[in-house]
Amino acid sequence: MPNSNYKNWETFISRTKLYLIIIGILIITICILNYRLIVPGIIVYALIIAYTNWTDNKRKAELSEQLKDLTLNVNTTAKTTLINSPFPLAIVETNGNIIWKSEKFVTEFESLDININEYLSEIVKSIKLTIENKEDNKEKIKGTVNTNLKIQNKDYKVLGSYVKSHKHHSKEQEYTTILYFIEDTYLKNLEQKVKDFKMCVGMIMIDNYEEISQRISSEIKPQIIAKMEKYIYDWASKYNSLVIKTDRDAFFCLMEKKYLKQAEKDKFSILDEVKDIDVPDMLQPTLSIGFSDDGENNVEKAESARTVIDIALGRGGDQAIVKMDGRYQFFGGRTQEVEKRTKVKARIVSHALRELISEADNVILMGHSNGDMDSIGSSMGLYRLIKTLGKEAKIVNETTGIGLDNFLTEAKKSEEYQDAFVTKQEAINSIKPNTVLIVVDTHKKNYVEVPELLEKVNKIVIIDHHRRSTDYIENAILTFHEVYASSASELVTEILEYSQLDIELTQIEVEALYAGIMLDTKNFTFKTGVRTFEAAAYLRKCGLDIIKVKKWFQSDLQTYQIISDIVSKSEIVNDSIAISEYESDDQNVNIIAAKAADELLTIGGINASFVLGKIGDKIYISGRSIGGINVQLILEKLGGGGHITLAGAQLENMSMEDAKQELINRINEYFFEIEN
Repeated sequence: MPNSNYKNWETFISRTKLYLIIIGILIITICILNYRLIVPGIIVYALIIAYTNWTDNKRKAELSEQLKDLTLNVNTTAKTTLINSPFPLAIVETNGNIIWKSEKFVTEFESLDININEYLSEIVKSIKLTIENKEDNKEKIKGTVNTNLKIQNKDYKVLGSYVKSHKHHSKEQEYTTILYFIEDTYLKNLEQKVKDFKMCVGMIMIDNYEEISQRISSEIKPQIIAKMEKYIYDWASKYNSLVIKTDRDAFFCLMEKKYLKQAEKDKFSILDEVKDIDVPDMLQPTLSIGFSDDGENNVEKAESARTVIDIALGRGGDQAIVKMDGRYQFFGGRTQEVEKRTKVKARIVSHALRELISEADNVILMGHSNGDMDSIGSSMGLYRLIKTLGKEAKIVNETTGIGLDNFLTEAKKSEEYQDAFVTKQEAINSIKPNTVLIVVDTHKKNYVEVPELLEKVNKIVIIDHHRRSTDYIENAILTFHEVYASSASELVTEILEYSQLDIELTQIEVEALYAGIMLDTKNFTFKTGVRTFEAAAYLRKCGLDIIKVKKWFQSDLQTYQIISDIVSKSEIVNDSIAISEYESDDQNVNIIAAKAADELLTIGGINASFVLGKIGDKIYISGRSIGGINVQLILEKLGGGGHITLAGAQLENMSMEDAKQELINRINEYFFEIEN
C-alpha cells in the first residue's frame, strides 16, 4: 500500500511540472504578441505556482498521516503477535542478555525444575560462533536459527533470526535474536515409532551341520537337529519375529528394529544356548546370524543380510553380526573355527581358477602390504600354476624384511624369478583388457600391496584364510576364503593338488609354500588341522627339504638379543596378558614384534601377548594367544584383524604411550563384554 501511494505521488509531481512548463510557454508566447500583457502574465503565473505549492504541501501532509497510521497499525499488530504468540518466545542478545520472554515461555519452562537460561546460553553461543566464522570468511551474515533441543521429556525445534543491534555505548557489534520454541515431541515419537517398527531381515545358519550329520548316529541325529531348531524358533518367538526354514541348515528371519535392539542387549543369547546342547563325539553346534536394515525394500535388505551372513561365516561362525544404520555390531565369535573335512570346494575353486587363467591375457599376483612368507609362498605356488597353463604372470612385491629379504635374494638367483617380481608401477603398466588379479593372504581393500590395482582390474580372485572384516574386497568374481585353514599357502597347495594338471613345482616354490604354512602355524602349533598336515605331506612328496626351510626362520644374534630385550621389558595386565614395546626406529619392526609376541607365549602363565612397535607415524601391534583369549576381537576394536590366536593392527598419528593405553582399554572392554 505505501509503495502504491509513493508511485501515485511521483506521477502527480511529474505531471504538475509538465503543466507548469506548458503554461509558462503559452504566457511567454502571448506576451511576445502583446507587450501590454507581460505584467498580468507574470502575476497569473506566480499565482499558479503559489497554488501548486499549497496543494503539494497538502498532499504531502495527507500522505504522511496515512503512513503514520499504517506504521502504527503494523507495529501494534506485530507487538500483539509477539505477546500472544502460541509458541514460547524469547528475545536475547549475543552477549547473553535476555531482553524479553513471552507469557507462554514463562508458563512452559519456568515451572520446570530446570535452568532454562542455560539452554538459551548454549543457543546464543552457537549463534555467536556462526557469526564469528562468517565474519572471518567475510561472508554476508544471514540471520537464521534452526536447531533442536530436548528439555526433560519434550523435544523442541528452535527457530528464529538475528539482526544487528549496534549500541552507541559499545564498540562491539551485538545481535538481537528472536527465538521460537516449537514443540515437536509428538513428531519425534512418531518418527521413533516408524524406526522401531522398521523391518530388519536376518539369516541364521547352523555352522557345522554337515559334521554333526556325518559324525553322530542316525538314531540321535533327528533329536539333536530338532532341539537346535526348537531353540531357534523359541528365540525368535521371544522377540515376536517370523522364522522360516529355507534349507536343512538355514533359516530366514524377519524382526522389527526395536526387538533387534533388544536382542543386541541380550548379546544374542541363542549363540550360547545352542552351544550348550550336548552332542556326542566332542562336537559343539554353533550358529552364524546376520541381520540388516540396509535397503529401501525387503529385497534389498535380504541381499544385505546375505552379505552380513557371509561376513559371519568368513569370520569363523559362532557369532551374530548386525548391520544397522550403516554400522556393524559383532556378538560372539570366541570359539575356534571348525575345520571342514570336505575338499569339494577346493576342487571347485581349482577348476574355476584354471578356467579364468586360461582365458586371461595375463595374471598379476598380489599379497598384503609388508608381505611375509605366507603371501610370497602362496603367490609363488600360483605362479607355477599360471606358467603351467602357458600364461604370463607377475608378482607384485615392494616389501622386504628379516628372512623374507634373504629368501627373495635366493629366489631371484633363478633365471625365471629374476623378472617375476615387479614394482607397483610396473604392475600397473602391465594391465591388459583381460588381466586377472589374484589377491592372496588378505581380503581387505586397504591392506593389499597396491590398492590401485583393485580399481584398474575387472577380474579379481581372492584366496585368504583370515577372518573376514567389513572392509573386504566386494567385486571379486571368485573367492576361496576359508578361515579354518592355517594359511594361504595351505589353500594354494590344495588348489595345486586338485588342479588335475601335471604341475612340477621347483625346489624354491615348494620351500616357499611350506615356509608359509610354518610361519602361520608357528611350526605346526597353532591352527593346525588334518588338512594342514595333508598339504605338508603333498609338498614333501614334491621334494621338500625341511631342514633348508628351517634355516629361513633362523634369527641372527642381534635380532635374538632385541627380542630378548623386548621380552624382558614386558608387563602383565589382567593376570595373564603380556604387553611390551619395541621403541627403536627399525624397518623390521612388524617382524620383530611378531617374533617377540610368539616368544612371550613360551613363558608359563601367559595366555596372550601384545608387542607394539613404531615405523614413522604408524604403531604396529602384534597379538598372539594360546586360545583362551581372542586377540582378533581385541585388535579388531583398533581397526585390525586376524584370527583368535594370531592378529595384528596398525594405529596412526599416536604416541607409543597413547597406543599402549588404547590397547589396555580395549583389553578391559573385551573382558567386560565376556563377563556381561
